[in-house]
Amino acid sequence: MQLISLSHPAPPSSSQPRAKGLLPLIHQWLFDPAFEQGYHREVENGIGWLIIVSVVAIIAEHIEPIYAGRELWFHIFDVVSIGVFTLEYVLRLATAPWEAEYAGQRFARWRHAVSFYALVDLLAIAPFYFSGFVAMDVEMLRALRLLRLMRILKLSRYMVPAWKDFQQLNRGRSVRGKLHALLEPTGHSGQLHVYLDNFIMFWVLVSIIAVVMESVQSVHAVLSFEFFVIDALAFSIFTLEYVARLYAAPENPAYKKAFLPRWAHFKAGPNIIDLLAILPFLLEHFLPFALDLRFLRVFRLMRLLKLTRYTSATKTLFQVVKREWQVIFASVFVMLLLVVLTASLGFLFEHEAQPDKFENIPQSIYWAVVTLASVGYGDISPITPMGRALTVVLALVGIGIFAIPAGLLASAFTDQLRIDREDFKHKLLLAFEKGELDTKARAMIAEESERLHLSLDDIKRLTHEAREAIKAQQREEQRWTSAVVLDPKTNPELAVQQWRLLVSQLQMLSQAAGPQVLANQLQTTQPHNEVCLRVLKSLQATQPLPPTAV
Repeated sequence: MQLISLSHPAPPSSSQPRAKGLLPLIHQWLFDPAFEQGYHREVENGIGWLIIVSVVAIIAEHIEPIYAGRELWFHIFDVVSIGVFTLEYVLRLATAPWEAEYAGQRFARWRHAVSFYALVDLLAIAPFYFSGFVAMDVEMLRALRLLRLMRILKLSRYMVPAWKDFQQLNRGRSVRGKLHALLEPTGHSGQLHVYLDNFIMFWVLVSIIAVVMESVQSVHAVLSFEFFVIDALAFSIFTLEYVARLYAAPENPAYKKAFLPRWAHFKAGPNIIDLLAILPFLLEHFLPFALDLRFLRVFRLMRLLKLTRYTSATKTLFQVVKREWQVIFASVFVMLLLVVLTASLGFLFEHEAQPDKFENIPQSIYWAVVTLASVGYGDISPITPMGRALTVVLALVGIGIFAIPAGLLASAFTDQLRIDREDFKHKLLLAFEKGELDTKARAMIAEESERLHLSLDDIKRLTHEAREAIKAQQREEQRWTSAVVLDPKTNPELAVQQWRLLVSQLQMLSQAAGPQVLANQLQTTQPHNEVCLRVLKSLQATQPLPPTAV
């Protein structure tokens, strides 16, 4: 997710001036990130996904079993993607004078045309038009088809600013600290960490799809080499990630205080999953003896568990189960008790009529479970009147009994999400009470917002609520302060009486707590307590006021 400035929030969109003219409006609505009502984020995300999908399609074109018979569909998609990239290039070139980088400069469009990003955009569409207007031989056409892979360079529009921002956030930090910031969400991570997470999740999904399709014999016979390449690339990426996390473990606050930080990192649950993701490839290719390949292929599906690292849903679910385990255990106990009683009654009623299906109570448990779960496969069903009556009752009871754990988990999960959001808002309140956010507070907010998967709108809304709560608290304190202080000019007698009452209360506090304790406390708090200190010292030299004086 993108990080925003919490100390200086952007002004609301209603205060931003509307551009005049067609080209300024196009730039404002499509390419201006400061215009909150526009579609800059949607355009950026759409172009980014189109780049990735088009590159995958180009790679698929060179796999004959996939490309054969689908040439028209690939050509249509290529034409559509080129049309979108061309439109983007033309619009960016036309609206260049309104870009922040070229605003107020002469020959803004020419400066944009020779910039790095514009040249990359041109290189992405040039092979298509070059092959359409120039006669070439077969070898040249194949070379141009391969040149279309240069579209991947269009992602530099996102990666280069993210890399520069990452370098700025980590200036002066060690290599290990930078690596930890790149792998884990911290205040120094920036957008580059998000891109790396998305890259790893992409390869997790690709490797899982390859494992699933590899089990189809007809597909494996044709794409065996491609599956091997995908598995080798996924193994390389996951191994580099695992080694990098192990190297940067001493920078992780969760392991920094451990006696052996890397050993504590090694035996943690998410890192064991990372190790299991790369073990099948090692076992299959480097062991001196052969193993069951089917077992290893299924074992590679453990990579799917890597996705738990990139979502807070599993952690939230664990907290829900830990918090509500007594209620969940009670409902599970009732379910087990009902299953055993039902299986016993089924065995009692149906054993004599169907000794092969209701041979014993353990065999009857299968019938009880499928009946209570309202599945009823039909392979085992009672035939006696009492057995059928029991089945009807169980089917009705099972609808409610089996729905209890699901309802408990759903409500507790929603409640836990609310607690996490409220806790994040409370942390924002504590951070803003101290004034402007420091580096530590920004790091905390960045980490918590990414852990909870909060969008930019959520962060802005919670930040606004926290600021408004602080302002309301300050107004309330000011109101109460001004409400109890009388104006001595308009009510001199009442002001004197109030002063004598306050002095008497100070004397009582001084006698109860001790003057030295109050003095020490006043010296360790706010600077303007010097006046209170002087009053306290003067009270120590005087006698307590008599009650009648008050």
